[in-house]
Amino acid sequence: MDHAALLCAVADGDRAAFEVLYRHYAPWLEARLRYRCADPALVDDIVQEVFVSVWRGASRYRRQDDVDVAGWLWRICVRRLADAGRRHGARQRLQALLVRFRGREEPVPSAEESALDGVAYGDVGGAIDRLPADLRSVLAATVLEGMTVKEASMALRIPEGTVKSRASRARRRLREELA
Repeated sequence: MDHAALLCAVADGDRAAFEVLYRHYAPWLEARLRYRCADPALVDDIVQEVFVSVWRGASRYRRQDDVDVAGWLWRICVRRLADAGRRHGARQRLQALLVRFRGREEPVPSAEESALDGVAYGDVGGAIDRLPADLRSVLAATVLEGMTVKEASMALRIPEGTVKSRASRARRRLREELA
């Protein structure tokens, strides 16, 4: 049975199909996610959340014959990782406020935290928002969601060459705006 058919069976409530899908994709998602996250417990939690989402949301993709199951699972995974990062960042900002409130010295943020704050709140975020929608969607797929050109092409339903040229234009415009 192909993976899109498995997804359709999962949408119909087939637990055996869900187990096959899980056994096939969970190790792959874990391995790929470990390149982005050093916390093994968080990786495990995210993979579990992805498959809870699959169980609950597979029916939304039932009518699509050309579903790239691996790409769909990876997009869910990346969104869950971003959500966890935002929760973690909010927790760190709250801890910093509490430290300041108690009169202690505030810890110095790491380089990664400073860069992420710049993406969320600084010039980079504004520059990305000012990009045209077609460039922004390619940038989001390839950079923020970590898709390959082929995966982005399938997800956005545009040719691979178009993905490459739009990504190049997006990077050039960001360089110009941030220079």
